[in-house]
Amino acid sequence: MNQLFFWIVFNLFVLTVLALDLRVLHRPSSIMKFREALGWSVTWIALAAGFAVLVYFWHGRVASLEFVTSYVIELSLSVDNLFVFLLIFRYFRVPPGYQHEVLFWGILGALVMRGVFIFAGVSLIRQFHWVSYAFGTFLVYGGARLLRQESMEVHPEKNPVLRVFRRWMPVTEDYEGSRFFVRRGALYATPLFIVLLVVETTDLLFAVDSIPAVLAITLNAFIVYTSNVFAILGLRSMYFALAGVMEMFEYLHYGLSLILIFVGTKMLVAHYYQVPTGITLGVVAGVLLISGLASVVYPKKKQT
Repeated sequence: MNQLFFWIVFNLFVLTVLALDLRVLHRPSSIMKFREALGWSVTWIALAAGFAVLVYFWHGRVASLEFVTSYVIELSLSVDNLFVFLLIFRYFRVPPGYQHEVLFWGILGALVMRGVFIFAGVSLIRQFHWVSYAFGTFLVYGGARLLRQESMEVHPEKNPVLRVFRRWMPVTEDYEGSRFFVRRGALYATPLFIVLLVVETTDLLFAVDSIPAVLAITLNAFIVYTSNVFAILGLRSMYFALAGVMEMFEYLHYGLSLILIFVGTKMLVAHYYQVPTGITLGVVAGVLLISGLASVVYPKKKQT
């Protein structure tokens, strides 16, 4: 009953925050300024830290460390994903005032998809132990692939979901304010909904990497879910805070690739050796710090 109570309270908290964000804090077509975005980013990080303290008194030091490690991994992978969202918005020339709307509904969809992924992943690993080896192998492969990747590119025209949707429903030529659909005799989707569709399907691909990475830390569904939720809820404000400086972190994807390889290897050797959560957190934080500092101290020269 105690566990069920926390599940209910936490999800009510999430729904309240989302409703407050949509109806009170941000007006339609408003542009989130840098200082406001930075303030909200710090607020979400502080809330996650406070929740880690709550977990410490509720379930002890190990569970709290698992939450912090999972949160740091998910948040670091999300920062890299923000660069992809920036490219998507540039590709579709989304007006700045409408980006908040897309990110809000995109994050709401991400919360639902991540929840399904988490419960499916935990159930599979607990019922079929070999699934953890499959996840570990996939993470090592994904990390190695990211390590070889020189630049981030987005090709929405190759998105199979988008191609099927365009055949099924007509799309207006221009944006219709912040609306996703308009009725002109028949029902038309707007380009803003196309952007939302691309963001959602792209996030689905991101979840394939991030969820197994967090499952390598713990199989406690509540810890995995809450760490993902806190990271995702802070994603929108972090996008507006980092939009102007994201391209500075040119070595971040190298750090993220090493993190994926590390947690994938941790998953593969878990049967023989359990890497302590504290060491995992130290490795993840250290790799992120080094890749971030390297991006600032040794920026790549722009090609002319």
